[in-house]
Amino acid sequence: MAERTVWWRTGWRVAPVAALALAVLASGSCTAPPRAATSPRPIAERSTDATRVVRARRGAVAAAAPEASRAGAEVLAAGGNAFDAVVAAVFAMSVTRPDETGIGGGGFVLWHHAADGTQGALDGREVAPSAAHRDMYLDAAGQPTAESLDGPRAAGVPGLVALLARVHQGRGRLPWARLLQPAIRLAEEGFVVGPTLAKELEGRREVLARYPESAALFLPGGRPWQVGEWLRQPNLAATLRALAEGGPEAFYTGPIAEELSRACRAAGGLITPEDLAGYRVVEREPLRAEYRGSRVISFPPPSSGGALLIQMLNVMSGWDLQAWGWGSPRHLHALAETMRRAYADRSEHMGDPDHVPVPVEWLTSRERAEAIRSSIDLARATPSDRVKPGAPPAAPESPHTAHISVMDVEGNAVGLTHTINTGVGSGFVAGATGVLLNNQMDDFAAAPGAQNAFGLVQGEKNSIAPHKRPLSSMTPTLVLDEGGRVYLVLGSPGGSHIITAVLQVLSNVVDYGMDLDLATSVPRIHHQWWMEPPEPDRIEADPDLDPEAIRSLIGLGHVVRTEGLEVVGEVQGIQRLGDGEMLAVSDPRSEGQPAGY
Repeated sequence: MAERTVWWRTGWRVAPVAALALAVLASGSCTAPPRAATSPRPIAERSTDATRVVRARRGAVAAAAPEASRAGAEVLAAGGNAFDAVVAAVFAMSVTRPDETGIGGGGFVLWHHAADGTQGALDGREVAPSAAHRDMYLDAAGQPTAESLDGPRAAGVPGLVALLARVHQGRGRLPWARLLQPAIRLAEEGFVVGPTLAKELEGRREVLARYPESAALFLPGGRPWQVGEWLRQPNLAATLRALAEGGPEAFYTGPIAEELSRACRAAGGLITPEDLAGYRVVEREPLRAEYRGSRVISFPPPSSGGALLIQMLNVMSGWDLQAWGWGSPRHLHALAETMRRAYADRSEHMGDPDHVPVPVEWLTSRERAEAIRSSIDLARATPSDRVKPGAPPAAPESPHTAHISVMDVEGNAVGLTHTINTGVGSGFVAGATGVLLNNQMDDFAAAPGAQNAFGLVQGEKNSIAPHKRPLSSMTPTLVLDEGGRVYLVLGSPGGSHIITAVLQVLSNVVDYGMDLDLATSVPRIHHQWWMEPPEPDRIEADPDLDPEAIRSLIGLGHVVRTEGLEVVGEVQGIQRLGDGEMLAVSDPRSEGQPAGY
């Protein structure tokens, strides 16, 4: 314990929000992994921004948009449960954060129903239109074009509305129409534009200007909305009213579907009325694992998140992380080497399980974890060109995304990660619907072996095909104690950084006894095997990581980058404390604010 205490006190330069908390932890308050550990000191004494941490008794919502958290808490106060609250929160966020999400996108939801102790996973991922084909984004020389990112041809068939309907069906308590009221109000009356949205609109100005409806909505007078200005979306409000009155089917059939498809095809897109009418949410079996006495439940393919999270936890379970000390060079080095190998496996073996075989049992097996662990040299970095994807036995079994975590007093818990992919999605607003379409088709491998917008190498299993779902990194995750009670709900936006952000926050709580506020605040790292040039084989690290730790990692053979990073994940989570109180936390790296009831 003494060696770890010295490291925590002097080993790294902490952000002000976490400095006092580390001193508390260093005094010996987390000598054993917790089971929903209580906070050793009031959070207000340790946070410079009390708006990002909320304590609640009846229910809590953590989202990267304050309006979304308030919408969910409003529904909880009106008698709704966690399933109602997440629907209201996602619809609200779809209005106020068009840089990250919207009803023109899709998502994944992981839920725990307290009454019967069951969990489920619902796949509302976008699907490739029926006219999509493998080489649709390649030029004459076989090189990927920008069509997978810009304009309506980049859009998959949206699934978010259908997903929210399935979340509510049979589990929600309040009427469907009631859950859309906060979103309708925000679209009609408007909201204040924040820094992230303003930045993304500026960055995508050229694409938005190509399409009349996009330009009219997001470039009034020829310039993007500025921070502090008031943005109203009357066309989107009308669409949301139609969904409130006609139910989710109104999005996939009838006037809205016809107008969305007409506008999309008129501008060169592929989505047809038949594509919309044929969209279906898929119910999948969650992935489950044990980690140091806790049960971890996460999302299966076509998300790579759950499988990679469990694989990395399995690798880490063979080390005594507490003995090494949080943030020590050995801890960070082992994390980076584990991440490197997991992302190598991702490149080769992941895809839509309805179209290609995905060896999930092997990827998440103890045998694979032991093979990875034995390949890691704890004294030296392994160059990525020497790390190859593993080979399973024969016949095997976004920084622009959003996550919302919800818990209620009954013990229900929901984590829902949703996205339109990169900032402002495709940049295409579909006619009079006011719906901004996704550019999720870029998550396919336009050219197998090439990198996508997040620098991820994509394999043949993730090639484009009609009605196929692209691979994702979204990682909604639940952690249960030995009694089967959920004590953590976690998720994050951030593209390829999502999985490693969730991994580190989970480990901070389970391995080091941190409460969720501190676990979310402290510096993080990321390695994904290969990234975009000029330094493709590198660790990305929060700027507040200790310079001595960085020098140690460089000495071990790593390349470490701390400058020019937008985000290393923006975790939104809730922790149920030992006394039943809920601690909702929005990552200090985000603009989020949680809300409670």
